[in-house]
Amino acid sequence: MNEYVLLTAARNEEDFIEKPLRAVVSQTVKPKRWIIVNDGSVDRTAEIVRRFAAKEPFIELIDTSGDSNRNFGSKARAINFAYERTGNIDFDFVGNLDADVSFDPTYYEEVLSRFAENPRLGIAGGIRYDRVEGRYIRVKSAQNSVGGPFQMFRRECFEKIGGYLPLQYGGIDAVAEISARMHGWQVRCFPELRIFHYRMTGSATSGRVGVKFKAGIKEYLIGYHPVFQMLRAASSLTAKPAVFGSMAWICGYYWAFLKRFKRPVSNDFVRYLRSEQLRRIRSALPGLETRFTAGNRVSPISQTSMRQ
Repeated sequence: MNEYVLLTAARNEEDFIEKPLRAVVSQTVKPKRWIIVNDGSVDRTAEIVRRFAAKEPFIELIDTSGDSNRNFGSKARAINFAYERTGNIDFDFVGNLDADVSFDPTYYEEVLSRFAENPRLGIAGGIRYDRVEGRYIRVKSAQNSVGGPFQMFRRECFEKIGGYLPLQYGGIDAVAEISARMHGWQVRCFPELRIFHYRMTGSATSGRVGVKFKAGIKEYLIGYHPVFQMLRAASSLTAKPAVFGSMAWICGYYWAFLKRFKRPVSNDFVRYLRSEQLRRIRSALPGLETRFTAGNRVSPISQTSMRQ
């Protein structure tokens, strides 16, 4: 069996939602079911989805009242709610699909073929291209990371990690793929598969500097190593908004630290993530190994330790 389902959380996406709708109905291998949660929209989102669903029986629209405030936690809850509706469906793979992306007609056929080639592949996807000032800019991505707007999971992997963890400031995709790697699954992006993303991540609720500040908060909550965080911010000094974006990024991280925000992930998770990040630092900057490795060894994890 090589069946898949798609899950989408959509709120006030009338400007974009036709793009994924047209992309999915054009696929050479269509999903067995596509559950779209209309998460409290007050625009024409539901109307547009219903128009497509009338012609494509695999599309199912669910209307919910949604959270009063738009955030990444509400998205995770909507996706998990949609997944609960798949209980009577036989499938092998499940994809999260944002309501503001598009891709080629063979995209899912290609992703499924990558899964077929590697039984340890738990999460797969392509490379994101963001639309910025009329141009598509390729978003840098590590080979073992897949963008949240289009993560495709092997079903066993998705259920092993417990779905998406609701996080107000984002990072639900990062936590999912880190959790997958902790449990022995491989995560791979395939640069030959392109995803076109029509809105900067987080820009539905914030300007660019605000996006960076919230990214800093998110990365503190997930457990990013402070050295890794500083190096990432320094490497983006020339990116728009120049200087101010990097400053906001660092300020968000240390503001969350000073406010003693409680992390929603386990200590095991933080240790595992930081061990990965320190390996990346050492590979890029030889000689740092002895300086930053103390206290960051990885401990064995249990099935129940993920969300303490």
